[in-house]
Amino acid sequence: MTNLAAAQTLAEVGEIVRVEARRLTGAQGATFVLREQDRCFYADEDAIAPLWKGQRFPITSCISGWAMQHDETAVVPNIELDKRIPLEAYMPTFVRSLLMVPVGSPTPTAAIGAYWSRHHHATKRQIDDLQRLAGRTAEAIRRIGLADAPWAPTFSNG
Repeated sequence: MTNLAAAQTLAEVGEIVRVEARRLTGAQGATFVLREQDRCFYADEDAIAPLWKGQRFPITSCISGWAMQHDETAVVPNIELDKRIPLEAYMPTFVRSLLMVPVGSPTPTAAIGAYWSRHHHATKRQIDDLQRLAGRTAEAIRRIGLADAPWAPTFSNG
């Protein structure tokens, strides 16, 4: 496993985070989302099927944006029952439940998500593990010094 403390670029941070988030939670998918002012950029993902890598959404219309705006972890056991979820974006995917954790406080600059293909209520351990990963991720982003840099050119859409 590559260490976040050794990451030199935001792309390395994203790669480490997506793999580690999936490993820690046992989820079928994980994502690393960056805040770009009023938009969320789905910078990287590790999932059993493609989700939203490389796409941008208004911060007010996605759960990662909600987590960043509220600086609060979102636990969603059933996407169909949570008003914060834009169902039209989720229904064509395998995602049926999720956990989304903000990165950086008090003003998050990113979020880490874990997705399950069934209804699943994230355990305390899964939540704690992802929150600890978010803390280490925030430290890596601060150390790299890219909190205000344009994110998109750092990642490929492939």
